[in-house]
Amino acid sequence: MNQASPRDVYQLLMKKYRNTILAALLLTTVVVAGAITLGRRSAASGKKPTKTSQMTKAENNDALVEIKTTEGDIKVRLFGDTPRHRDNFLKLAREGYYDNVLFHRVINEFMVQTGDPDSKNAPAGKMLGSGGPGYNIDAEIVYPRHFHKRGALAAARQGDQVNPERRSSGSQFYIVTGKAYNDSTLNQMERQLDMMQKQQIFNELAKQHRDSIMTLRRNRDQAGLQALQDELVAITEKKAAENPAKLTPEQREAYTTVGGTPHLDNQYTVFGEVVEGMDVVDKIEKAQTDGNDRPVNDIRILSMKVL
Repeated sequence: MNQASPRDVYQLLMKKYRNTILAALLLTTVVVAGAITLGRRSAASGKKPTKTSQMTKAENNDALVEIKTTEGDIKVRLFGDTPRHRDNFLKLAREGYYDNVLFHRVINEFMVQTGDPDSKNAPAGKMLGSGGPGYNIDAEIVYPRHFHKRGALAAARQGDQVNPERRSSGSQFYIVTGKAYNDSTLNQMERQLDMMQKQQIFNELAKQHRDSIMTLRRNRDQAGLQALQDELVAITEKKAAENPAKLTPEQREAYTTVGGTPHLDNQYTVFGEVVEGMDVVDKIEKAQTDGNDRPVNDIRILSMKVL
């Protein structure tokens, strides 16, 4: 018999646990999104600015930036409690890095994405979305304070399989448009968040017990593997209960009124929000797109100005 790889061993150990959560996950797969692609299309919703997004004065080390586009102007606030992302965005804005980049990925009622420098002179039909300044930014996921409500400004990134630390792209970002959800759907999402949290905890515990797993596997000690699995499941349940995955009242209010993309919460760094010009964002998201979600007629950032 061939020696099993560590990946195979982990998959074997976690099979039972995955089965226990599979039913719940299947109930809510409709709201699961991709990683760097940021998800699938959503249904329509009512749209109006949030109370927070109407504030225009920079506070608590926040910064304001005006983004001039071919469709109009957008003013964004960069949060002071995500300083690496704030400072990087300000640096690139001052350098003119974003001048003439395209909104290369636009999905109606979900988000608009930009910041790929390769898009500046891209011919029609060219695949975009992998360009950047040559570096990533360590994640600053300040959750649940910052979440994916309508108007949120967040950093794009590669998926967890190649980027488990969830480091952000050095330049690409997206603005959330999203949709509104009813309480029943949000309840389903909460259950999904709970299952995802448990899976993450269990995966980490399995990695921590790698040596024990490999020893049990080499000895073909199925009873030992089962006992260890049951122990890790019990620890997982306890840890999850200590910090349950629940939407805050603020999240529920936002997602049932102005809307957003809650399935991206706690997965990407939200480092700002639109304070003026969501009508411009709405216009961009309604643009006709090709099969890769790129607008048929180019939509560009003309320039940025730090206010």
